[in-house]
Amino acid sequence: MASHSLPPLPKQRIIVGFGGTCLDYLAVVANFPKPDDKCRSRSMKMQGGGDAANTLTCAARLDLNPRLISKIADDMPGSSILRELEADGVDTSFLVWPINYVVSRNTRTCIFTPGHPPLQPDDLSPSNLEDAMRGASVVYFDGRLTYTAAFVAREAARRNIPILLDAEKKREGLYDILVLARYAVCAAKFPQAWTEAPTIGSALVSMLLRLPKFSYLTGILWWNLYLAEQPPTEEVDVDSLLRSLEQRKDNTVTAPICISSEVVSMRAEGIGTVHGKLFLGTAEKIPPSELIDTTGAGDAFIGAVLYGLCAEMPPEKMLPFAAKVAASCCRALGARTGLPQRTDLCLAPFLQDGCIHNTTKCASNISD
Repeated sequence: MASHSLPPLPKQRIIVGFGGTCLDYLAVVANFPKPDDKCRSRSMKMQGGGDAANTLTCAARLDLNPRLISKIADDMPGSSILRELEADGVDTSFLVWPINYVVSRNTRTCIFTPGHPPLQPDDLSPSNLEDAMRGASVVYFDGRLTYTAAFVAREAARRNIPILLDAEKKREGLYDILVLARYAVCAAKFPQAWTEAPTIGSALVSMLLRLPKFSYLTGILWWNLYLAEQPPTEEVDVDSLLRSLEQRKDNTVTAPICISSEVVSMRAEGIGTVHGKLFLGTAEKIPPSELIDTTGAGDAFIGAVLYGLCAEMPPEKMLPFAAKVAASCCRALGARTGLPQRTDLCLAPFLQDGCIHNTTKCASNISD
C-alpha cells in the first residue's frame, strides 16, 4: 500500500519524553554462560538504547515529532548516542551515558551500568523546559529518575498536558508521577505488586478506585473508565469478565486483534466496583524462525501507543497497532533495528479503518 493511501498524520504530533538514554552492546549467544564458564558470541552489535530513547525513536519513525529530556556525557559514546537519535528525527536536549550490555538468545538479559551524576531538576532551566513543553500533546515518562521526573511531571500537569507513565515495577517516587498520569502502560505484574490485590482484574479495579480519572494499559489489556451519569445496570465479576474475553480468542489467528466487553459495572470482591469497558488485545504469533530478539519490544509498544493517542485511535484499533509494532521489533537484533516506519506495508492494515487481515512482515525487519 502506497504512503499516499494512508490516513492523514495526526494534527498534534509533538510529544515529550523523559528518562533513560544509554548505549547497548548486543551479544547473541547459543546458550547463557554458566558460572566460571566461557562462551563465544555468534554476533555482536553496538546500538543506542534506553527505554525513553527507544520509545521516542519508535515514535519518530511513526512520523511523530518527539523531544527527549535526558542526559549524556560529552564523550565519544555520548556523541554516538546523540547522532543516532538525531538521525531518526528525535529532538535531543539534555542527555548521562550509562552502559547497557544485552545478552540475546531470542529473549534478552540486561546488565545495566547507570551513569553519574543523574539528571537533577537544577539541570533543567525554566526556559528550556518551557520550550520542550510548548505544543506537546503528551508527555511520556519511562519510570526512571523518579525525583526529577516528578518535577517535570508537575510542570506538564500545570500546563494540562496529558501524561503517560511506563510503570514497569515499583520504584521509590513512582507514585508521585502516577497520581499525575492520565495513562499508565504497566508491566503485567505491576498492578498486583502496587495494589497487593489477589488478581489482575481486581488490581485494575483497585487502581481505578485509587486514581479514578485515568485509563490504564497493562501488557495488552486496556481498561477504559466509563464516566456516565447513570451507571450500567449489569454488574459482573471482573475476573469472570476477563476470562470470558480470553475464551473468545481465536488461536488460529496470527495477527494481533482486540476483543471488547460491553459497558458494565465491574466488581472486585472486597475492593469495589467501577463502570467501564475492558479490552483484551492479543500479541502477534511470531514463527520461531522469525523471532530474533525481544529487546525493546515494550518500548516499541509504548511508542505506538503514543502515536495512537496523538491520532485519537480507539483502544480496539490502538492495541493491535501497538502489538504489531512491538512484533516488528522482535524480528531483528536490538531495540531499534526492526522498528518500522509509518509507511511500511505491514502497518497499513492497522492504520486504515476496518478489520485486520494482512500479516505482511515489515520490510525493515531484517536480522543483522
